[in-house]
Amino acid sequence: MLVQCRKDFNTIPNFGKLEFSKDTVFLDTIFSNIGSTTYSLKVYNRSNKSITIPEIKLENGIDSKYRLNVDGLSGKHFADIDLLANDSMYVFIETTVDFNTVSDPLYTDKLLFDNGNNQQNVDLVTLIQDAYFIFPSKKNTEIETIIIDGESTDIQGRFLTDDELNFTDERSYVIYGYATVPSNKTLTINAGAKIYFHKNSGLIIDKKASLKIKGTLDKKVTFEGDRLEYRYSKIPGQWGSIWMREGSIENEINHTIIRNGTIGLLVEGTETSPTLSIKNSEIYNSSNYGILGKNTYIKGENIVIGNAGQNSLACTFGGNYTFTHSTFANYWNYSIRQSPTVLINNYFTSIDSNDEVKTDTNDLTLANFTNCIIEGTNNIEFILDKRDETVFNYNIENSMIRFNDFNNSFKNNKELNFDDILHYQNIILNGTPNFKDIILNDFNIGEDSDAINKAKSSAVSEDILGVSRLPNTDIGAYQHITFKDE
Repeated sequence: MLVQCRKDFNTIPNFGKLEFSKDTVFLDTIFSNIGSTTYSLKVYNRSNKSITIPEIKLENGIDSKYRLNVDGLSGKHFADIDLLANDSMYVFIETTVDFNTVSDPLYTDKLLFDNGNNQQNVDLVTLIQDAYFIFPSKKNTEIETIIIDGESTDIQGRFLTDDELNFTDERSYVIYGYATVPSNKTLTINAGAKIYFHKNSGLIIDKKASLKIKGTLDKKVTFEGDRLEYRYSKIPGQWGSIWMREGSIENEINHTIIRNGTIGLLVEGTETSPTLSIKNSEIYNSSNYGILGKNTYIKGENIVIGNAGQNSLACTFGGNYTFTHSTFANYWNYSIRQSPTVLINNYFTSIDSNDEVKTDTNDLTLANFTNCIIEGTNNIEFILDKRDETVFNYNIENSMIRFNDFNNSFKNNKELNFDDILHYQNIILNGTPNFKDIILNDFNIGEDSDAINKAKSSAVSEDILGVSRLPNTDIGAYQHITFKDE
C-alpha cells in the first residue's frame, strides 16, 4: 500500500500580512550554559484565504543560539508552512548560551518570516549572566550529601573549599544543594554579590564557622532563587534556607535582600555574643518563616521582614533577641495564615520514639523590641507564649502593634497585658502604618502614618535607606516620605 501526504485545501503564497502576538520576544535573563524556559509566539493569518509561508528561519542561521519549534517540528529553518484562513499557529523558542562565546551579554537574533519584499520579522532578546556554579559531586546516580557532626545526612551539597570562601560581585553565584562553610572557616560575601539558589538548595554555616555579608547601601547583597523569569520574582519557597547551625559564631549581615526562600534565616544556638547581628536588611516572600530563631542570640536593627506563610519572625525555645527600628509586616495571600507576624515562646515540641508529644522549655533571657512596627492582615499579629515557670524577660516600647482580640482569646495571657508598664511603654495598638505598597513589599510609611515622630531616641541614627532620623524619629525601619502619584 502506498501512502501519500497531500493537502486537502488550496493555499496561496503568503503576501506579507502576517500578524504576531508580540513584535519582540524577551526571553528574560539566563545563566551561562543553562537553558531558558520555553517561550511562545503566536502567528496569525487574518485573511479569508489559506496561505503557505515559504520560509521561517533565524537570521543568524544554524549558528544561532536560539532553538525553534514550528507547527510541531524542531529546527532553525522551515519551508512551506501552511496556515489556514483566519487561523493561527505557535512558534516555541528556547535558548542556551555560553557567555564566553558571545561578544555582548545582551544576545539578540531575528525570527524571519517569508522572504524578499514580503519578509517580516520578530526580534529575539536574551540577557546572559556569567556565573560561578557550586554543586555537589555526582557518581552514577548518587549525589554527594553533607556530613553533619560526623553523621551522614540526606542533605545534598558539599563543603566549600578555601578558594570558594570569598564571594565577589564579579560574577553571580548559582548554588545547587547546600553549600556549607566548614568549621573554623569564614565565608565573606562582598558588596554587590548576587547569590542564586536552585530548588532545595541553600547555605549552611557549620559549628565554629562564620558568615560575613558586607553589603552597602549602594551595593546590596541579594539571595534568591535561580529562576530569573519575571513570573518567578515573587513566588515563595523556591529554595531552602540560610542555616546558621548551633555553634556558628559572630555571623554578620549588612545591607542584604533575601527573598523567595522557605526559611529566609534559620538561626540556632546561643553564645555570649550574638550568633547573628543583622542590620539594614530585608527578607521577603518566605513560604514558612522570614527569620526562625531557636534558643539563639540575634540583634537586629533597620530590619524589614515581609510576607511569610507562618511567621515573619519566630523567636522560639527561649534565647536572647533585640530588635530596634524594625518593620515586621505580613500580608501573606497564598493561603490562610494562622500564625501571627511575630511569635515569641520559650518551648519546643517534638515527638519521641514512642510517638508521644514531648515539650522542652528554655529561658527567654531577653526579648526587646524598640521602635518597631508589627503589622499584617490578621487581627492578632503579636503573641508571647510562655510555658512553665522559666525565665521570660521581655520589654516592648515605642512600637506599633496589630492586636485586635475581639473574642478575648488572650485575656488570660498576662504577657499580653499592654497596660503592664513594666513590660510595655508607649505602645500604639491597631494604628495606621500607611505603608506605600504592601503588594510590592514596599513598607515605606507615608504622611498619614501613626508611626511618625513616635520613636524613642536610639543609637540607630539613620533609617534603612540612610536617611537621618533627626530631629523627629519615626517608628519602624523607614522615616516617613511623601508619596508621589505615579
